[in-house]
Amino acid sequence: MKKKLLSAILSVAMVATLLAGCGSKATTEAAPAAAEEAAPAADAAAEEAAPAADAAGGLVGVAMPTKDLQRWNQDGENMKSQLEAAGYTVDLQYANNDVATQVSVLENMIANGCQLLVVASIDGSALGTVLEQAKEAAIPVIAYDRLIMNTDACSYYASFDNYKVGTMQGEYVRDALDLDNQAGPFNVEFFGGDPGDNNALLFFGGAMDVLKPYIDEGKIVVQSGQKEFAECATASWSTENAQSRMENIISSYYADGTKIDAVCCSNDSTSLGVQNALDSSYNAEWPVITGQDCDIANMPNIIAGKQSMSVFKDTRDLAAKTVEMVDAIMKGGEAPVNNTTDYDNGVMVVPSYLCDPKFADKDNYKELLVDSGYYTEDQLK
Repeated sequence: MKKKLLSAILSVAMVATLLAGCGSKATTEAAPAAAEEAAPAADAAAEEAAPAADAAGGLVGVAMPTKDLQRWNQDGENMKSQLEAAGYTVDLQYANNDVATQVSVLENMIANGCQLLVVASIDGSALGTVLEQAKEAAIPVIAYDRLIMNTDACSYYASFDNYKVGTMQGEYVRDALDLDNQAGPFNVEFFGGDPGDNNALLFFGGAMDVLKPYIDEGKIVVQSGQKEFAECATASWSTENAQSRMENIISSYYADGTKIDAVCCSNDSTSLGVQNALDSSYNAEWPVITGQDCDIANMPNIIAGKQSMSVFKDTRDLAAKTVEMVDAIMKGGEAPVNNTTDYDNGVMVVPSYLCDPKFADKDNYKELLVDSGYYTEDQLK
């Protein structure tokens, strides 16, 4: 994949321009004689203090997609609290999962003097025009968790290894069904995420890369025939949309009692919809079911073993790394990254930092989620 990294010189110049524009000014009045005597000392003190003043604080815009999914509320609050603890003023806005609203939010952030933008996009391909405004104003942009596509105005990307999330789900299905040793065939259905979210393609692709060889071999049969991402996608990651599709699959292909051996779901909201459909419409043995995010709504089923697993992405870790990136940029440096080859947005390879996802199930959830302080025990009852 061809590298098209941002020029270090351009980055430094951009941030220097930004910082120069946000320096504070103070004026004091004094008697002329006193002012003349104090001037040299005051000038020296000002020169010494200027770098620290320029490096400290600043207004950061944080644009999140929606409050409808639990994880974005957690992401937004984690980001806001950690940025404020680092000395920044934060403009946190949600966009009701509406692209036009998010564009308007970003326009306002730019107009109101935000010096850096952290953007979790609704549709990663729909922000090119508004982010051109940010680029013209020398405002750096960090794509948060979802890669922003088809623009060179995206300075950095902070996320989890989302392809790995998919491979973890696919490997779990593989191992749970013992596909390397059993002849099958096993009936498996697939539920992907929102088509406008680039991560949905990574999740689905990671899982399918693990499981497609078994489909080709005939050990896995997809009774619905729906194996392509476009056929399996779930608009807005909606639980209701996933439930409706699963109910249709059950009534069309499994109404005669045919067993569903596994449902590979890209996240917990789609997984919950699948489980709701199974509860209402399915009478055979409960299948293996995957998920992601360890949502509170899913945790009772995970604890009971009804949802087989989830992939935990600790948003505190991602927020902390993003704050570190913000701090480096705002102080005129380059953000820390650990991947400069794999995230091509169609215009450039975006320098990225990827956090590690973690496996979660009924056996380790307490250590992973409760003992770490991510949830309280009462929240999961």
